[in-house]
Amino acid sequence: MQSETATDDSCPVDLTNCDREPIHILGAIQPIGFLLALTADWMIARASANTIDFLGLAPADLFGKPLQQVFSARAVHDLRNRAAMLRVSDAVERLFDCAIVDGGPAFDIALHFSNGQVVIEAEPASGEHGDASGMVRSMISRLDQCADFASFYREGARQVRALIGFDRVMVYRFAADGSGEVVAEAARSGIGKFMGLHYPASDIPAQARALYRRNLLRIITDVNATPVPILPERDEAGRPLDLSLSVLRSVSPIHIEYLKNMGVEASLSISIIVDGRLWGLFACHHYAPRRPSFERRSVAELFVQMFSMRLESRERQETVDYERRARDISDQLLGAVASDETLLKDLDWLGDILTHAIPADGVGVWLGGNHAFSGVTPPIEAFRRIVRALNGTAAGKVFATDHIGSLIPDAEAFASEAAGMLAIPISRSPRDYVVLFRKELIHSVRWGGDPHKPTAYGPNGPRLTPRESFAEWKELVEGRSRPFSSSEIRVAETLRATLIEVVLRLADEASTERQQASARQELLIAELNHRVRNILGLIRGLIRQSQPTGGDITNFVKVIDGRIHALARAHNQITDDHWGPAPIQALIDAEAAAFIDDGERIVTQGEPVLLNPNAYSTLALVLHELVTNSNKYGALSVKGGRVTLGWHRNPAGDLILEWRETGGPPVSPPTRKGFGTTIIDRSVPYDLGGAAKVDYDPSGVQAVFRVPARHLSDPQKGAGPRIIKYPRPAAGHPQAAPASILKGHDILLVEDSLIIALDAEDIATRLGAETVTTAATVQGALDSIDAARPSVAMLDINLGDQNSYPIADRLAELNIPFLFATGYGEQADPPIAHRGRPIVQKPYTLENVARALDRLVGDGG
Repeated sequence: MQSETATDDSCPVDLTNCDREPIHILGAIQPIGFLLALTADWMIARASANTIDFLGLAPADLFGKPLQQVFSARAVHDLRNRAAMLRVSDAVERLFDCAIVDGGPAFDIALHFSNGQVVIEAEPASGEHGDASGMVRSMISRLDQCADFASFYREGARQVRALIGFDRVMVYRFAADGSGEVVAEAARSGIGKFMGLHYPASDIPAQARALYRRNLLRIITDVNATPVPILPERDEAGRPLDLSLSVLRSVSPIHIEYLKNMGVEASLSISIIVDGRLWGLFACHHYAPRRPSFERRSVAELFVQMFSMRLESRERQETVDYERRARDISDQLLGAVASDETLLKDLDWLGDILTHAIPADGVGVWLGGNHAFSGVTPPIEAFRRIVRALNGTAAGKVFATDHIGSLIPDAEAFASEAAGMLAIPISRSPRDYVVLFRKELIHSVRWGGDPHKPTAYGPNGPRLTPRESFAEWKELVEGRSRPFSSSEIRVAETLRATLIEVVLRLADEASTERQQASARQELLIAELNHRVRNILGLIRGLIRQSQPTGGDITNFVKVIDGRIHALARAHNQITDDHWGPAPIQALIDAEAAAFIDDGERIVTQGEPVLLNPNAYSTLALVLHELVTNSNKYGALSVKGGRVTLGWHRNPAGDLILEWRETGGPPVSPPTRKGFGTTIIDRSVPYDLGGAAKVDYDPSGVQAVFRVPARHLSDPQKGAGPRIIKYPRPAAGHPQAAPASILKGHDILLVEDSLIIALDAEDIATRLGAETVTTAATVQGALDSIDAARPSVAMLDINLGDQNSYPIADRLAELNIPFLFATGYGEQADPPIAHRGRPIVQKPYTLENVARALDRLVGDGG
């Protein structure tokens, strides 16, 4: 290691000397699992030294053996199938809960290629299996509710911390110079705050950034763990195993020491990739060893990928909105000049127009060797030097800097008037410019330790020891302005075309047609460049958002849009009915209204039936596909065609739903089974445990569906006399929540669902709670009560394999008011001791929780 970084000992020592460390070929893994490397014909060529602990076989007993002699036939079959999916570079496939030896324990497995070898990494399976897609979907829906970037970052950190349970989760954003800033943080109380701290670029060396782009998730479970070597260390060509995509890759001694200096014993990072670049990281620290399950880590990685896409979309939308405003200003500029050319001689007016598009403190114009100023600008001699320096830059490009001192010497003398600038060239050589200036912005940067402090010699030798101090250190930054953003530079490129037109109007009218044609050509080139860039950006955005696997993109987007709207219509019906059962007739009416002007073309026959929310959403998709197909190809596609939709309940209480089309074109079975057909055929059997049969009769499609009785509901009856219910108010009739209900109160929330707990926490905070403590288990809640007694509590009745009644008993002993919450509605049946307690029906809303807590706190429980 030292030989690869050896330099003259007289050189200053800092982390930049560590950027040559080969962290991707450390030759070892973390001891939480084992590794096998296979040849192209699936013979074991390498193994981690700890295979005996997991497989009962030492590495020497594995070398040269076909994998099928070690793993079960089923495991090898599944792994080969996964390997076949590794179509793109840097791909990693995952396999959960795989019994690699018949009768043996299950493992979670990661699979990737490394220099032609198949690398298998396995760690003991956690056995936890949740609704990953539902969880991520709910997490993303919370992100979408954030109004600004600050709350978006903060919500992302909260979600990741709730998912993986680390003491601290930060959103860490890279600046253009490679330094980083903590822009959001979710942390356990009492461990200090890193929010707003900056860290130098050397804290994350170049080769680490390259790995973050290739391998999106990095876990270090215990900084004190002993790495497990990979045997043999080198292959027959003398090469170590490249672990760039490894899940279990061991840790650089430098990084271990870095974490120890911070007091961190476990860490996890997930890359945020925006527009193909490393935007930043979710950086997670824990002050004790911690190993989230492989499945939970995979969910976190998926969430962050979705977070990155949402972030890219938000940044793009912000840019689009800003550039649209700038184009409007540009149009106003040309329109004003067209009606009154005398405005061109008024530089204050022109400067005011430009600084509305791109905020600046002053504007300087250099035209044909002459100058004019508006606002706060540098002295004329400094302006001449700036123009000469600009003439040495690339031709025809906008130039921006927040530090004029990097362009000309002695710029600090006028930094208080102009420290940064954006120069827009408006002619060919000799060049003319419009230059926007910004004043010096003197500010303090809060660093996580002194970034300039040299590093002392340490256990890893000189140039290999990270700094030890992470105490906050402030640096006064002078001589710089607020930087010009990439959006502002693009706006300047757009304005350049307009300014060229303005310059043409300012130019001597005696100039030749050739000079005018040349300038107009530059205008067209600049405008064409802008238009092409916009078009390419739009196309790229559509592709990234749609990402079809094949077929027509327009049709793909249309189909997806229709399906989403079908779910939205179903969701509206459910929420309008207090998030409870909703009538099937309303579902049919909503779907018919979305496609058909004449409501009599779909005839319904059946008694009133209520569908529970899960069945309601499933049938919404099924009916959407049936109506869509009929509208395209079936009875509803022609005048006079009709659909009869009838339903009844069989002796078992199941709902029998019959769809019959008449009067349409001749029907033939589909030649290709698309996703819509799959929804019709399989949704009801798979999601609801029912049955579906579709008959493509030539006279019209006929389909019969059976929905089990457990998904149906009779009209709700009144609640029992001793249970107080607070149902969700109907949509369109919100009831104002009493203000500051929980002011001065410390509330305990007991809820085993991550997403629901976060919702409840938000609601309690909005109702003015002094502190909010959440717990997911009975023991966790009891410990929390003993540690810090709450003044009020809300308990979810069902906590997985437990209930919250022991917590209720403890709160009753302490005379602490509390209420229950449940998703079971009227089926909730508390024990006699608590049967008079208020019950809030899920899902939580501000209104129903507020009403319940107002009564509870008001009457003392």
